[in-house]
Amino acid sequence: MSEESVMGGACLLLTTGELVPGDVVATGVDRWHVVVRTAPASEARTRLVLRPVGGGPDQERLLDRRERQVVRVGRVDPAGAGTPEGPGTGRRRVVVTGLGALTPLGPDVSGLWQGLLSGRSAVVLLEGEEFDGLPVRLAARAAVDPADLLPRPLARRMNRSAQLAVLAAREAWRDAGLDLEGARQSGLLPARAGVSMGSIIGGAPVLVEAQRRLEQRGPRAVSPHTAPMLVPSSAAAQISIDLGILGEASTVVSACASGTEAIGRAVDRIRDGHLDLVVAGGTEAVITPAILASFAAMRAVSTRNDEPASASRPFDKKRDGFVLGEGAGVLVLEAEEHARARGARIYCEAAGWGLSADAFHMAAPEPGGRGIEAALRAALADADATAADVVHVNAHATATVEGDRAEARALGRVLGAHTPDVPVTANKGALGHLQGGAGGVEAIAAVLALRDGLIPPTAGCDDIEDGIALDVVRRSPRSLPLDGDIALSDSFGFGGHNAVLAFRSIGWPAAS
Repeated sequence: MSEESVMGGACLLLTTGELVPGDVVATGVDRWHVVVRTAPASEARTRLVLRPVGGGPDQERLLDRRERQVVRVGRVDPAGAGTPEGPGTGRRRVVVTGLGALTPLGPDVSGLWQGLLSGRSAVVLLEGEEFDGLPVRLAARAAVDPADLLPRPLARRMNRSAQLAVLAAREAWRDAGLDLEGARQSGLLPARAGVSMGSIIGGAPVLVEAQRRLEQRGPRAVSPHTAPMLVPSSAAAQISIDLGILGEASTVVSACASGTEAIGRAVDRIRDGHLDLVVAGGTEAVITPAILASFAAMRAVSTRNDEPASASRPFDKKRDGFVLGEGAGVLVLEAEEHARARGARIYCEAAGWGLSADAFHMAAPEPGGRGIEAALRAALADADATAADVVHVNAHATATVEGDRAEARALGRVLGAHTPDVPVTANKGALGHLQGGAGGVEAIAAVLALRDGLIPPTAGCDDIEDGIALDVVRRSPRSLPLDGDIALSDSFGFGGHNAVLAFRSIGWPAAS
């Protein structure tokens, strides 16, 4: 790319704080540089690494973040700047630097991972008079009551789903090497950080409780926190408040694909330069009699009340439906240059994601799995990968008869001749179905599989159904294949929402 071609383009004015890698900025009369890296130096100043257009050594400059810069319209790939290859995509590489979870297997990521590796099921028989008489009394509750881990005044202002999310976000934030006092205290620019969370029902159980109080004790018994706690976006908002994140706090509501889609959208926000760091994942806590009765009426849930530990059976011949669970899983995603600038430890790359819709039925998947297939192919394409690169799939596999079949068909067509060589696991045999929280937790499991080179077994899967031609890992953990570097985590839900994440193992030593 020549300076003449740059000078001929349209320009705009941006502040130094708004610059992202790939921007082409004027640095003098007839002199242009490509922004290679940006990092906050202080609340008022930004450190830039600049590369001359047309070639030359990199330069580092420290500038007031409010200072205006002349920027060429259109961005380039910083890696190709100053070389004959010229303009590229200009998208930033996104990496995972923090993990946090509160699930039925444990109060943190360690408990989750060790529980998955052991093949242990956290499904139990629900006790309490409110569940008496229900045809289904199975669920996988969070390992600890999140309200017990938060100051009482704070817990009373959050629904259970938000409580789980805040605790998981705190663990992920701390795991990323950040200060729990907040974004500013961590040396971040709060306006360049964001939150992206998935949740389906959010605070609906709060409404049930408020109605009960109203009927039994009158209007004065209804909490003033009821309305704010009802909205599905409360989890994202509470994380933003807790960590002092100012950039944005968004919520994705797309059935059981919510958490996965929230992570994917966070990847885009970072890659396209809008944010430098995003706390992303999913959360849900809806184990209530009404929800259980509804799923039972649909015949979507397992009725094995007499054998809870083996009730959730993904891909198994004897599966008879999913088991309701609750929990939250959160990742800290960052632009690679941002993570490196602050010396963060890197788990892997969040390399791509895909999204699709079945356009078929509100409660049933398209039997052939065509929508799931489209999302899988989109994720691979977005990650610039092929089926030959896939070493592992963390499957959605709810243990519903038609859902597992549709997913297996989709995976078989996408992986093609590589299908027998790709180990597949499903976490819902151990965790139950975490609904909006499933995508976040399962993404964490996929990341840890890449980190440790180890795939957890599929709890509850004793005898794979004939016709499901997948290499499902069972009984004990298995090592990752040596050839390839991509792990897929897929989700789909009511209404035909399909979302898939592609993670790539890193080719560099993790920074401490």
